[in-house]
Amino acid sequence: NRIGPPSSPTVGVKEENPSVLAENCFRELLGRATYGNMNNAVRPVFAHLDHHRLWDPNEFAVSCFKIIMYSIQAQYSHHVIQEILGHLDVRKRDSPRVRAGIIQVLLEAVAIAAKGSIGPTVLEVFNTLLKHLRISVDFELGDRRSSSESTTLSISSKESDERIVQNAIIQTIGFFGSNLPDYQRSEIMMFIMSKVPVLGTMSQSLDPSNLGDLGTRRIQIMLLRSLLMVTSGYKATTISNALPAPFLDPLLSPSLMEDSELRQLVLEILHNLIDRHDNRAKLRGIRIIPDVSDLKIKRDKISRQDVSFMKKHGQQLYRHIYLGCKEEDNVQKNFELLFTSLALTTIELANEEVVIDLIRLAIALQDIAIINEDNLPMFNRCGVMALAAAYLNFLSQMIAVPAFCQHVSKVIETRSVEAAYFLPETIFKDKCNLPKSLEKDQTDLFFLTNKIAESLGGSGYNVERLSVPYVPQVTDEDRLSRRKSIVDTVSLQVDILSGSSIEDKVDNTEEITFEALKKAIDNNGLEEQEKEKRRLVIEKFQKAPFEEIAAQCETKANLLHDRLAQILELTIRPPPSPSGAMTITAGHAHYHSVPVYEMKFPDLCVY
Repeated sequence: NRIGPPSSPTVGVKEENPSVLAENCFRELLGRATYGNMNNAVRPVFAHLDHHRLWDPNEFAVSCFKIIMYSIQAQYSHHVIQEILGHLDVRKRDSPRVRAGIIQVLLEAVAIAAKGSIGPTVLEVFNTLLKHLRISVDFELGDRRSSSESTTLSISSKESDERIVQNAIIQTIGFFGSNLPDYQRSEIMMFIMSKVPVLGTMSQSLDPSNLGDLGTRRIQIMLLRSLLMVTSGYKATTISNALPAPFLDPLLSPSLMEDSELRQLVLEILHNLIDRHDNRAKLRGIRIIPDVSDLKIKRDKISRQDVSFMKKHGQQLYRHIYLGCKEEDNVQKNFELLFTSLALTTIELANEEVVIDLIRLAIALQDIAIINEDNLPMFNRCGVMALAAAYLNFLSQMIAVPAFCQHVSKVIETRSVEAAYFLPETIFKDKCNLPKSLEKDQTDLFFLTNKIAESLGGSGYNVERLSVPYVPQVTDEDRLSRRKSIVDTVSLQVDILSGSSIEDKVDNTEEITFEALKKAIDNNGLEEQEKEKRRLVIEKFQKAPFEEIAAQCETKANLLHDRLAQILELTIRPPPSPSGAMTITAGHAHYHSVPVYEMKFPDLCVY
């Protein structure tokens, strides 16, 4: 017997109880089974369970397969799992409860075999389960379409039964995946992600073309829930191992941002993979943390691999958080998960350069609420303001720059007195009085870039980039997305930020000195010229026809080609010819002919 077999009764009970005798005979038979005759022992069990309808309820079926898994030799476990998967395929048209019963039996078998040798069954288990997940969603949607022919009660009952099947599949996937070694788990994560239907990509087998929007959303939610369970407890040595580009790109796809629940699942998956020191529980809930040191946050020095990852993929993470804050259907949980994402990024991946990027992102989130170019509801605007406050309070204490902490604390204190709805403790209460409008000139309620730059500059931070407003990168998927074009968002941001930034309205109380005036006179002309050049370039790409821009680019390309041709003609000369010399005039070659009798040939060539 293997690990944890059921306890055996006493000798007297064995002789009197036929069921115990049958179980012991069954155990002994299975213990002697070899790979070649394993089917002869397992398939009669399937026939018995089918004939007597013992899959629903499935207590007897679960008990039988526990006996099988504990009695057979360990190296044959994968064969039994393959047989269960095959039987699930055979019974795929049966009622949802029968399929759910078979899947629960599979879960019990996997639970026993997961730590042992399961051979080539890993991908087969996941592939079969994902296929049946798709089948279940198809059945659920088919029942919903036929609702006109049936009563509402029967349809809702069928849908709930299919949800039982789907939950059983997700539970099995999650349990199996979480018990695999890390190298196999990363492969399974990639495998599941490849099945998620995302805009602009083709999944390997779960083609959503016949599902419609509702079916695609159901598949996305089911697969992301499965992925969430597989990633639970996963600890990668470097973040690039946990979030390789083929996995990160589809995970952060814009098509997974169109639904509040999908965004929540994506953020929770990111938390599982980024949080390598189990700090997430300490950050649960969005709030102004009085003293971050009380949380006893664990962190290590940022590795070179993690620094390289942030240089390559950091903008993707910032962009996902930025766009996630602009969604109208955000609820409190979304804001809590966004705060946790920012905090975990700070703990696990932030060096000085990333800290500056995160501050720029937080100020950009504040501008979302103040400028409100997306016409967000007042709750969302206040929620974004509260998110920026909670995060900057956390960040200022993590980097421990006194002047920065002082500025953040002062703004939070002012808000608590004059605008408590800008703080998470107030805005996320059930009954919160929202303001009718947000006044842009109330600068004492806002975090100001010039104040932050001044405080960080004195501590050795390179604050030059703080003056550049954060703008999310445009990706190829934005051209395919059904969402609002981010190009419009970028151009609007540039116009607004260059014309009427909040900080431009802050009275400059700096003392005017002779050196300051001299510097202003010297630099003013150059700065004005640079601003005018940038304005003209932005205006041109916003308003000029596409054909004009393309023609100009083509002209530049042709000019470059001509220049290269001239350089090559000058540098790559042909070998000297006895027939004459070559000269180049205005980019064209001219040959000077020499009469034959004047040609000079080598002595060896003359007879």
